[in-house]
Amino acid sequence: MKTFILMSRLASRGPSMVEVVSRVKDGPRNRQQWIGRVKRQCPNVKFVAHYALLGGWDFMDIYKAPDEETAAMVSMICSATDAFRVESWVAIPDERIEELVSKIETGDEC
Repeated sequence: MKTFILMSRLASRGPSMVEVVSRVKDGPRNRQQWIGRVKRQCPNVKFVAHYALLGGWDFMDIYKAPDEETAAMVSMICSATDAFRVESWVAIPDERIEELVSKIETGDEC
């Protein structure tokens, strides 16, 4: 399984205080609907962590999926549910990067 990071933003601009309070109140229900849909349509996906963020993104989800197509479905489901903008990243473990660097240094094939 590969590790992916899903970044999501709920609005194109900063929400008003009323919108923030409303989203915080409705957040757990909306998140459960989104997670439930992912679990139904992508049963091989395993969520590792979920964070609310301060800054340019509202939420970050870390999950494991078998391939990029499944990760794309997770992103599309999130986007179709309630996110204004989503972005998915592949996360490569440090030890794997070290292996790749060694291959570059020794001239080995990928």
